[in-house]
Amino acid sequence: MATKDAYYVPHTAKWPIVGSIGLTTLLAGFANHLNGSSIGSTLMIIGAIVLVVMLFGWFGTVVAESESGTYNHQVDISFRMGMIWFIFSEVMFFSAFFGALYYARVLSVPWLGSEGTGGFAETKLIWDSFTAVWPTNGPGAVGGIDGHFEPMGAWGVPAINTLILLTSGGTVTWAHWGLLANNRQQLIKGLIATVALGFSFVLFQGYEYHEAYTEMGLTLGTGIYGSTFFMLTGFHGLHVTIGAIMLTVTLFRSLKGHFNAEHHFAFEAAAWYWHFVDVVWLGLFIFVYWL
Repeated sequence: MATKDAYYVPHTAKWPIVGSIGLTTLLAGFANHLNGSSIGSTLMIIGAIVLVVMLFGWFGTVVAESESGTYNHQVDISFRMGMIWFIFSEVMFFSAFFGALYYARVLSVPWLGSEGTGGFAETKLIWDSFTAVWPTNGPGAVGGIDGHFEPMGAWGVPAINTLILLTSGGTVTWAHWGLLANNRQQLIKGLIATVALGFSFVLFQGYEYHEAYTEMGLTLGTGIYGSTFFMLTGFHGLHVTIGAIMLTVTLFRSLKGHFNAEHHFAFEAAAWYWHFVDVVWLGLFIFVYWL
């Protein structure tokens, strides 16, 4: 138990070991699935279920302890530092993929086309029809429909999704202002709008992927363009989904009367994460779709 003068020491918890079991089972199932084992998919489902149970149990314990007044100011600082470092790790995660896109597009492709010092003097050393232009599909008929694909344009679903995410950043900020002013109706309305916009983004991205695979010949196996496009947008879509789930939980807690103007870090953490997702999407829209 924390007091104003005592450092908080967490009690013995069973959830970390449950989470480890779930992750290990999920990984083992995935490895077996990749190697063609029939038990792989079953292990993956079991591992995923264990993880979901762990998340509900662990976060439920933290919520109950927070609402009961167990945590002191030192714990609040620890939570904030933990969330800051978590978001920093996510920044590094996406930086690696943006770096891969930069290397392939700005350095590797021009070099292979003999642009600059040290490039190949003869493109036939790669393949006869190679041209140093982006997007490139790689050698011969790799991926796509008969080796051809249509790059994803910026003005359409991507532009709509950009508007959706920018708007959601405004609605979550408006909800925060309501919380700081002890206006619970504004808090709830802002969260409902943000959650609706977040899941709308995911639905639009699903539609975009369907069009890419069925109509445009653009897949994860369509050369370096396809792999960088789907890795960046796919992982971002996963983060939008996670963020929307976080905000949904925050909405349900708000409906139950949780949070006040002085104590609401769970809301702030979800809002920080959502703004991070917004910023990453702006980078994606500019460097993946537009340029």
